[in-house]
Amino acid sequence: MTNKQIAIIGEVLFDRFSDGRQILGGAPFNVAWHLEAFGQHPCFISRVGNDAMGQSIRSAMLAWGMDTGNLQTDAEHPTGTVKVSINNGEPDYEILDDQAYDFIEPTRLNPDGQYSIIYHGTLALRHRQSEYAVNALKADHTGKVFIDANLREPWWQIGQVIQWLTTADRLKLNHDELMRLAPRQNTLKATLHRFLEQHRLEVLIVTCGSRGAVALTNTGEFIKTAPATDLAIVDTVGAGDAFAAVLLLGMQHDWPLSLTMTRAQDFASALVTQKGATVQDLSFYQRFITDWKMP
Repeated sequence: MTNKQIAIIGEVLFDRFSDGRQILGGAPFNVAWHLEAFGQHPCFISRVGNDAMGQSIRSAMLAWGMDTGNLQTDAEHPTGTVKVSINNGEPDYEILDDQAYDFIEPTRLNPDGQYSIIYHGTLALRHRQSEYAVNALKADHTGKVFIDANLREPWWQIGQVIQWLTTADRLKLNHDELMRLAPRQNTLKATLHRFLEQHRLEVLIVTCGSRGAVALTNTGEFIKTAPATDLAIVDTVGAGDAFAAVLLLGMQHDWPLSLTMTRAQDFASALVTQKGATVQDLSFYQRFITDWKMP
């Protein structure tokens, strides 16, 4: 296991549901939240407004034991919010523009660039300011880069996304995102292989909802995993983020990819039995920590 820290940069926001619930979220934040529960203490870099929601996020992070030293405050732009509706069991998102996380200021938090992994998505890259901040963080980075696509309409363009992928060692997509970005081949495996080779990725992971997930490595290892069939699904929001968190955890602990994929699927399957993308009960995580024999 490496002692180097995972750096996570990107959006933190509130998901607002039609039933009035407001759930703390944002893919990078969700990943950081899970990793904190798993004892990783990631470096989380984001930006919130100088408002009640921003203070609420700061308070929630402190209560969970997360470091808020890299949570910037924006005096001009509000804390991010997203309207979430569930259609046919899948979440739809209405994402507002000019949110505080669009204006993350560049900083090189570790002068030696010695993070084990830098994780980011694509949503926070929609604005030049935060894109510049992400690029500045990666400028002297010597570890791995993990990109989680999280394509959200209308906030992405295929040319930009393909350009960002050139910096990735590992990439995670859902099946719909793969179909939007990759030239289709005769089989899913062939599509993955072509896309992985085109972008010189080490590992490509594709989540497929209720059908599980697949992964392909640059050495040709092809892995499939499937969820349990008897899940009492409550909420699928954040399932992909839960999956990504365990993928990062596996990289930190140097788990074999096949084992990591199985554990990521198990954790994501457990999360969809809960409401919201994060869980505020450490006992939810403890059974995985125990089963995985983590210190």
